Amino acid sequence: MRVAFACIALLFTASSALAQAPSAASESAPPAITYSDQTPAYRLYPGDEVEITVFSAPELSRTATIGPDGRLAMPLIGAVRAADLTADELHDILVAAYAAHLRVPELTVTPSRYASRQVFVGGEVARPGIYDMPANIDAFQAVALAGGFLPSAHRRDVLVLSRASGETTVSEVDLSMRAVRGGLQTAHALQRYDVVYVPRSRISQVNLFMQQYVRDALPVQFSFYYALRGNRNN
Repeated sequence: MRVAFACIALLFTASSALAQAPSAASESAPPAITYSDQTPAYRLYPGDEVEITVFSAPELSRTATIGPDGRLAMPLIGAVRAADLTADELHDILVAAYAAHLRVPELTVTPSRYASRQVFVGGEVARPGIYDMPANIDAFQAVALAGGFLPSAHRRDVLVLSRASGETTVSEVDLSMRAVRGGLQTAHALQRYDVVYVPRSRISQVNLFMQQYVRDALPVQFSFYYALRGNRNN
């Protein structure tokens, strides 16, 4: 009888320990984001709202929303591209545009409301599509939002497309189970309009893969965003 009770106690202790231990496949904690003077300035996106105050002509002042085409409708000068610019860059463009109409075009540009933070998850995932980021998440957690990996997914060469710095960058992230157990050292916090693409097989030529698969899979607003500067081979 004592042996039986001892076995039951041992099993209970082991099961409790397993329940408290973190699963190897569980999502990693979002990486901490640090801010400094070297942090890139925020770039405006479609859906952002900006307050433009023209001191030399108050009747031109207004609060406007950047349209889906990335442009801002302004009196006298018409549509001005605002998406992918910092507030300072937009300020300089407006000053130059209004210089033809105003003797002293003094104005300020202040972001007043930000659109939802969205990422696109595509490729070998259960539910490819656009997802709102509930918090600071990495590529692994973005895949979880999209229903997880399909059995056909090649998890070691997941692509992350980003323009957070103002230029298009493509990085490969290892999301294999070994990387998950190691804490996903290469998976960093995603930024708005980042693209996470899970391939079916190993990628030998990233640029060619981007042209043949990823760019054609992007929804309209993301495709436009990554074509804002230069051509589609950025």
